[in-house]
Amino acid sequence: MFGSKEIIIRSGKRLIIRPMRKEDEKALFEFFSRLPNDLLIFIRHNVRDPQVIKEWVDHLNYERVLPIVALDNDKIVADVTLHRIPYGWKRHIGQVRIVVDPAYHGQGLATAILNELVELGAEFGLEKLWAEVPLDSIAAVKAFKNAGFRCKAVVEGLVKDLRGNNVDILIMVCDIEQYYDSKWLRKKESTGA
Repeated sequence: MFGSKEIIIRSGKRLIIRPMRKEDEKALFEFFSRLPNDLLIFIRHNVRDPQVIKEWVDHLNYERVLPIVALDNDKIVADVTLHRIPYGWKRHIGQVRIVVDPAYHGQGLATAILNELVELGAEFGLEKLWAEVPLDSIAAVKAFKNAGFRCKAVVEGLVKDLRGNNVDILIMVCDIEQYYDSKWLRKKESTGA
């Protein structure tokens, strides 16, 4: 599994992406506290509750959920999670969730992190990655498409926004074998690179 990696976004700024650690609790809470309410509607937990964040960092289990953060110095500017199911009919699928600080939108950060998740998915032996994206979130759809995800379905009115309006959700799937050349990964492993 990867440790940390430096990426350069469009602005020329250098960021570090790495798995979340227990000591990220305060920075992660600060990250979610900075986000606008309209962005939080699509997050499945009350991330403005410090106890929720504490629960996450106290019970890290990379085999079940791999959280990756992007850091600008010590400030978390993005959080992405890869959820895996160890058994059953979805054991070959990973579900992806991503949140990026609006100040870093349009910089290629989401695509860079999603590309890392596709590679990690291949390393973990997953065949597909799955994401649910608000249909009207053009930037998010573009980032997922740039990382090899394709539109598979639209579920009309599946969720509600803060004002109680129904929002359509786009189901996007990345077929890892088609997008990511796993032969390269096997070659990399056999050479020890």
